[in-house]
Amino acid sequence: MTDAWMHDALNLARQGAGRTSPNPAVGAVLVKQGEIVGRGYHTYAQVKHAEILALDEAGDRARGADLYVTLEPCAHHGRTAPCADAVVEAGVKRVVAAMQDPNPLVSGQGFQRLRDAGVAVEIATQFAEEAAQLNEAFIHSMRTGLPLVTLKAALTLDGKIAAPEDNTGWITSERARAHVQQIRHASDAILTGIGTVLADDCLLTDRSGLERSRPLLRIVADSTLRVALNSRIVTSAQHDLVILTTSAASEERRRALEYRGVRILVHDGPGGRTDLRKLLEYLNAEHYRSLMIESGSKLNWAALEAGIVDKIFFYYAPKILGGLRSLPVAGGAGRLRRADAIQFGRVTLHPIPPDEFAVEAYIEK
Repeated sequence: MTDAWMHDALNLARQGAGRTSPNPAVGAVLVKQGEIVGRGYHTYAQVKHAEILALDEAGDRARGADLYVTLEPCAHHGRTAPCADAVVEAGVKRVVAAMQDPNPLVSGQGFQRLRDAGVAVEIATQFAEEAAQLNEAFIHSMRTGLPLVTLKAALTLDGKIAAPEDNTGWITSERARAHVQQIRHASDAILTGIGTVLADDCLLTDRSGLERSRPLLRIVADSTLRVALNSRIVTSAQHDLVILTTSAASEERRRALEYRGVRILVHDGPGGRTDLRKLLEYLNAEHYRSLMIESGSKLNWAALEAGIVDKIFFYYAPKILGGLRSLPVAGGAGRLRRADAIQFGRVTLHPIPPDEFAVEAYIEK
């Protein structure tokens, strides 16, 4: 039954998607004499960690029980007291965890505290990959000091994202676009370029309708602050909009936007553009674990060329635009030799019935 109980814990952890950042999603199940006596999963608003919620539900039945948890119990004081101490005090006899916590404040220390107190500890390595996927952005952030960056695009089969003239309508289906909203919901921040804002007057909101730990941070790369003060993205700003610009932008324009509740970041980059790497450093300092890019051809290439993209999620529709004027997913100068092409690995194909598909892949750095 060990596998079944860890599967239960993983399914509980999934209920925290979009609701735990900047913390990881964690699920916990307490089992005694073959019966589940406590369950819990973490959400940021609920404050208590998954293990504590499971212990609360179990009460006295936690003594002598086995704890199945998707991540190593914490051993440091954060918003709550250490979970490892609570597990010991409750009299749990064995802890089975899917993986060690990559957070340097915890990593291995939670297990050691449990062992020192006489609690048996086991690592269910067969679940490590599944558990890591649940917290991909958190793990990446802990290991690199930067948020996980995903470049998303909707494409025709010939790699086009826009026609040269009329772009009304959608490239992909409603079903594919609903899947995009799931990725938005799981993201902490979203970035687009001023060209997309001017063309679409977009909002860039999370339209999943699901609870979040904090609002989706909307970011616009706008080197000269061309964004309209009456655009939907500006008028809807509630301290959830950042505009990344350069020192070439008008000070008067900057003040007008700040008056409307927009945060302005001035980061000069090469060629008069904004510095995307400094944006990542800002996001990390503010504890944003993930960034999704939904933009046009120019910014897509700028992000790829700057080396900030970690993975792609490309949605393909069974269509061809053709022509030399239709925009490719990544424009700019591009690479001039095949040998210099940006390489990808760990490629996964996601079918989207009846006749679309998505490609998820990781850039080989």
